Amino acid sequence: MLQFDLLNTDPDSHARRGTLTLNHGVVQTPIFMPVGTYGTVKGVMPRSLEEMGAQIILGNTFHLWMRPGLDVVRHFGGLHRFEVWNKPILTDSGGFQVWSLGAMRKISEEGVKFASPVNGDKLFLTPEISMEIQTILNSDIVMQFDECTPYDTKGHITTEAEARTSMELSVRWARRCQAEFARLQNPNALFGIVQGGMFEHLREESLAQLVEMDFPGYAIGGVSVGEPKPEMLRIMAHTPHRLPAHKPRYLMGVGTPEDLVEGVAQGVDMFDCVMPTRNARNGTIFTRYGDLKIRNAKHRSDERPLDETCTCHACAGTSGVAKGAGGFSRAYLHHLDRCGEMLGPMLTTIHNLHYYLSLMAEIRAALEAGTFTEFRAQFARDRARGV
Repeated sequence: MLQFDLLNTDPDSHARRGTLTLNHGVVQTPIFMPVGTYGTVKGVMPRSLEEMGAQIILGNTFHLWMRPGLDVVRHFGGLHRFEVWNKPILTDSGGFQVWSLGAMRKISEEGVKFASPVNGDKLFLTPEISMEIQTILNSDIVMQFDECTPYDTKGHITTEAEARTSMELSVRWARRCQAEFARLQNPNALFGIVQGGMFEHLREESLAQLVEMDFPGYAIGGVSVGEPKPEMLRIMAHTPHRLPAHKPRYLMGVGTPEDLVEGVAQGVDMFDCVMPTRNARNGTIFTRYGDLKIRNAKHRSDERPLDETCTCHACAGTSGVAKGAGGFSRAYLHHLDRCGEMLGPMLTTIHNLHYYLSLMAEIRAALEAGTFTEFRAQFARDRARGV
């Protein structure tokens, strides 16, 4: 089941405010979706995710197929009960992970052959198998199996002809996914994925063919795959608002806080990215006033929280109030990082996710109030100010 209600739009951009009703709950859009590759958002309890405002999270079809395996997830009736998360889940199709295997995989019309990165077993992933896996996972949003068009392969920039071949294969796989999804009587929602590389006219061809198939929602894939930032921004400015206005639009794998605000302005409703969690584990913190490197020696004795405007557990402690008593200092988090203590990345991950989810909540509030243009300008000024 999927119902998308468009509540209002911004007169000065393509930004929009909506609600997305799925089998496991209602999602307020625009939304950022934390990534839980192996059935967990690394270092964060499900209750903490709920407390910071997470409405929907991701699972990874490829990795969950490898471990724990479909028999285990089937035993639990799907991913929700297995990972103790009762809100919506979106699962990717495995296409990006197969792409990332590089020379270890062989693509054909039928599907992709590759060796398991876990135990070396020879495996074959097809559109039909991807649909079967995601049906067993019982994710609220299922992604079609696609071929992620590369940007640069060993110094070779993908040509227009190569991008077309890849895009047309993804369209054919979309039809097979749709047919198998229906055959399996999956009660959830299947999204098509627009491909076409860095070529706008190929994006439009892909989009037109997918719209003819009448998917419940659409994603934009093949960005953040190594292309220069201006190229990504060009495709992000071109494609989202051309998708059907009455259906949700999802930009896959993007990105920085600036990318999220710009993506919303271009008409995107849904985002995911590993950046807030991965960067947190590597000592990079996102704040209202720019990025902070907690490993820098200048933080060794700094009593300030990561972000004095933040109400997350790392910054405000149990008070839940910005600048409140009980928050953790930059000095303490610097110390934890230097010592390799697991509490360090747990706290910085909580902060980064809280920041991303709060940013999206502020965007929704600005769209409701009709002040998105002003919000966008103030956001840019704040982030440029620096920590």
